[in-house]
Amino acid sequence: MKLRLLVCAVPLLLAGCSTLSGMNWGAMNPVNWFSSSVEISENGVGDITASTAMDEKAIADGLGGDYRLRSGMKTANGNIERYYEALKGDTLAMVITGENGTVSRIEVLDPDVETTSGVKVGTAFSSLYSKAYGACQKGSGDDTSAVECNAPDSQHITYLFTGEWRGPEGLMPPDDALKSWKISKIVWRR
Repeated sequence: MKLRLLVCAVPLLLAGCSTLSGMNWGAMNPVNWFSSSVEISENGVGDITASTAMDEKAIADGLGGDYRLRSGMKTANGNIERYYEALKGDTLAMVITGENGTVSRIEVLDPDVETTSGVKVGTAFSSLYSKAYGACQKGSGDDTSAVECNAPDSQHITYLFTGEWRGPEGLMPPDDALKSWKISKIVWRR
């Protein structure tokens, strides 16, 4: 009787396992329930790198299936750019932009995603820099109200800081004002 049950159950279990091969088993680990498995490094964000194709499946796989994606197109500097927005629930968490068929820029807005050194959205300017000179410049484009700073020891990561300052438009705030500003966006560039 036990052998007959075993002979019937084993093929069903094996067939079930093959249909579940596309499932994100990492999400089942309780350690991952309360923290993000996506991290910003010199190579990219999560498993998305400069060689990742601007393809929905490749990007979803690179983010570990933790985000819902929607695609779009926009013009920048007279060129049409493809992008994907990664949503966590209904909140915009990342914008992934590509050039020549591969990922070229990732803007991270999700406060649960950290750099390899532990920096994340919401980190204060004063905890990373003592002065802006040499590391920071006024933001440009959509980020003109921000100050953009190169991440220490990085060629690919920049931090965009925002905060309150009532000085002249077009000028960068002084270091005393920047001390209380916080990261609103982390940008990785190819």
